[in-house]
Amino acid sequence: MDHNAELREFLRTRRARLSPQDAGVPVSGTARRVPGLRREELARLAGVSTDYYTRLEQGRDLNVSETVLDAVARALRLDESERTYLFELARHRPRQARHRANRVQRVRPEVRRVLEALDGRSPAFVLGRHGDVLASNRLARALITDFEALPHRERNMIRFMFLDESARELYREWEQYAADMVASLRFEAARNPDDRRLSELVGELTIKSPEFRTWWDDHAVREKTKGVKLYHHPVVGNMTLSYENINFPGDAGQSMCIYTVEPGSPSEAALQLLANWTTTNAPAKDAR
Repeated sequence: MDHNAELREFLRTRRARLSPQDAGVPVSGTARRVPGLRREELARLAGVSTDYYTRLEQGRDLNVSETVLDAVARALRLDESERTYLFELARHRPRQARHRANRVQRVRPEVRRVLEALDGRSPAFVLGRHGDVLASNRLARALITDFEALPHRERNMIRFMFLDESARELYREWEQYAADMVASLRFEAARNPDDRRLSELVGELTIKSPEFRTWWDDHAVREKTKGVKLYHHPVVGNMTLSYENINFPGDAGQSMCIYTVEPGSPSEAALQLLANWTTTNAPAKDAR
């Protein structure tokens, strides 16, 4: 990923979405040729010169201080994820960290045992960099898809979301979830700019999915750690599931996503029905 280009587009798109009225900037009667704030207006809000901000937005000053970045983030009214993304883009990453981004990720046996312990009660899977599904329990495979039956390079949550038609039927709010995944992928891209696999994934999805291409060009960023998803499962019908992403400090780039349901709810009954169905169909499924 070209950090200069990404920084330029991110600052430009964030500036374009901020109206003068929202920023408290007086507007004269002259017609405005660009959406949002002008560079000189943003620079004034951040307390820097127009020339300095222009060089920053053009990616020509990547040694900018944290004080200036803080000021720019406040002026652009960035949320916490966007602020973190800005700092990632603006800093130089050590070469050692770049090499780590291309290492093959493996799941420890202890983590696999946690997945197995949750099976029958909670769908759970381990996510690696750029949405790769590194491991999953049977209930997660029954809920979403059998990633372990796919070729290794296709075991990816974002690829499934955009290129598998069943995903659009499975997720009742597909557009929202898909757009969130793109924003999360862009957030990760700043941390792993030299990840070849990530670049290949973005390239493939940009070509094959118009929706992905549109949302990627929006430069929205988001770090998803928890939330709620609505499913329409072909076997058990509608379910509402909450999820938590738990990071593993000792396994960089890996997290476990665990789904739960509200006790006593129709979703709990549906999930239990799915667990029973999974157990009944396990031998045939495992034989594939």
